[in-house]
Amino acid sequence: MARLLIHVEGQTEETFVNEILGPHLYKQGYMKVGARLVGNARQRARRGGIRAWRAVRNDIIRHLREDPGCLTTTMVDYYGLPQTGTRAWPGREAAGTLPFGRKASTVENALSGDICRELGEGFNPGRFIPYVMMHEFEGLLFSDCERFSQGIG
Repeated sequence: MARLLIHVEGQTEETFVNEILGPHLYKQGYMKVGARLVGNARQRARRGGIRAWRAVRNDIIRHLREDPGCLTTTMVDYYGLPQTGTRAWPGREAAGTLPFGRKASTVENALSGDICRELGEGFNPGRFIPYVMMHEFEGLLFSDCERFSQGIG
């Protein structure tokens, strides 16, 4: 089975992929699962926020070209994605005007389209499957669905 590289937003997501998701996917037949902080986040002087799409896009394209057998995805928070200017992520500004249920898929489709256009006709679009989370990943870690349902009646 394939190798999977997940471009993640921060160290919490990186740890989740390497310590929880990776071992689970190995049992499903994946040969290698790894996380990559988008745009070399550890080298940034300022923490927080996400890199410009251009920088992340270059990383994704480089990985897809270097390893023709790998699959690549993203794991980023919708609300942290830059909407306008040179840092903007495809689809993010347009998604802001849409109903909640269409926001993530709008950005995901725009990201996929951008990568596919760059890699050309021979590229298999199934090798890049973007994932945009509508909520902070850390919020999922500290949630208890049972208690939440009791709290809201």
